[in-house]
Amino acid sequence: MNTMTEQTWIILAVAVVVVLIALAAAWLFYRKRQSHRLEQRFGPEYGRAVDELGSRTKAESELKTRERRVEKLNIVALTPSEAARFGQAWKALQGSFIDNPKGVVVQADQLVRELLLKRGYPMGDFERRAADISVDHPAVVANYRAAQGIAARDLRGEADTEDLRKAVVHYRALFDELLEVSEPAREAMPARRMEVHS
Repeated sequence: MNTMTEQTWIILAVAVVVVLIALAAAWLFYRKRQSHRLEQRFGPEYGRAVDELGSRTKAESELKTRERRVEKLNIVALTPSEAARFGQAWKALQGSFIDNPKGVVVQADQLVRELLLKRGYPMGDFERRAADISVDHPAVVANYRAAQGIAARDLRGEADTEDLRKAVVHYRALFDELLEVSEPAREAMPARRMEVHS
């Protein structure tokens, strides 16, 4: 009878070990899928977060926090008329670069902020704005950071005209990406039968 109890305990212990190994494997698989998903979604921003925060775990936690925060925002597409107004404003801004490159960089930053606000992004500090933008527009958030860096250098008197041109190009990349347009709702038209006249 004692042998039966020992065998039962051994079988039970082996079963527990197998379950624990299966749970660990499932958890590792989930983590790997989650890491892959975040890497795919955030692109270069994923690597930037890892470098900045020093570990994949911290970076992934930060990126998931961004996703949750942006999910709560009411991000909207522009109407065609709003997009046209922003497009015209950009053309006017760009057309005055030769005469006033420093002023155009400031105007580009203001126009991008106005566009972000119109789309529903909160206007907190720059890093928070960039983090929020990175959720849906990870490919161009680096442009936003580069443009802001050049604008900061310009304030210190360290940017030349070519730098300012690059800042406008960076702002334009973000601007174009944010200029998503929603089509107006179309009313369903009743189908008409064509009458055939003989």
